[in-house]
Amino acid sequence: MDLILKYFTNLNETQVSQFGALYDLYVDWNSKINVISRKDIDNLYERHVLHSLGIAQVIHFKAGTRVLDVGTGGGFPGIPLAIFFPEVHFTLIDSIGKKIKVAQEISSFIQLKNIELKHSRIQEEKNKYDFVVSRAVMPLAELVKLCRKNISPKQQNALPNGLICLKGGELEHEILPFRNTAETYALKDFFSGEFFETKKVVYLPL
Repeated sequence: MDLILKYFTNLNETQVSQFGALYDLYVDWNSKINVISRKDIDNLYERHVLHSLGIAQVIHFKAGTRVLDVGTGGGFPGIPLAIFFPEVHFTLIDSIGKKIKVAQEISSFIQLKNIELKHSRIQEEKNKYDFVVSRAVMPLAELVKLCRKNISPKQQNALPNGLICLKGGELEHEILPFRNTAETYALKDFFSGEFFETKKVVYLPL
């Protein structure tokens, strides 16, 4: 939790309490339904919560923005972002029902009001959003193909509507088809530590 407070100093009391509750909740749920690898659960704040908030270093969503988190798993990056942006509406979808159950229970426990969770696939999602976010869920080209239909034509943020992905490792080949429009941000420029050395945020207007 100290990690979150180190980089985000303007959190209110509710946000501090919600972020603070996550570790015990995920440890408890993970013992019943495995949503986070055993080796990662001890590093929950660095590898999941702070990693998710890398998106908040790239864009500050305006109040009323609608964001779709595709393949959210146990709630990442959607839950940390929903805590951080209480006036933004987040819809979290995943094709695995038990993972959505964990995310639902956790968001319910910390009383997140700006979040909706659905056991669904991106292929089935019909609604329009300002942004689609995801964390290493599938190759960029595939995700673009599937979620382009969900991007609203109405603009309200500093960045044009589109896709914001958390990615790791070598990305050159994946980004190649979008080299003229994609923007890449290295998370090591925002957060210190070995984990963030190869982590990036990729933004693609659609």
